[in-house]
Amino acid sequence: MTLSATQLDLIEELKLRRWARENYVPQTQRNGTWHPVVHDEMTRKDSESPVTTLAS
Repeated sequence: MTLSATQLDLIEELKLRRWARENYVPQTQRNGTWHPVVHDEMTRKDSESPVTTLAS
């Protein structure tokens, strides 16, 4: 069984998005040479609301 190029591209995109989340930095510290998918995922994370914790 072989994977098509489209499936490989999706896998690579998911890997880049995961890397972006695990290595998140503020916008001012982002390297301009990073892949656009990395920038996109970090921008998405910027717009997520922070998780609030309940005091016990």
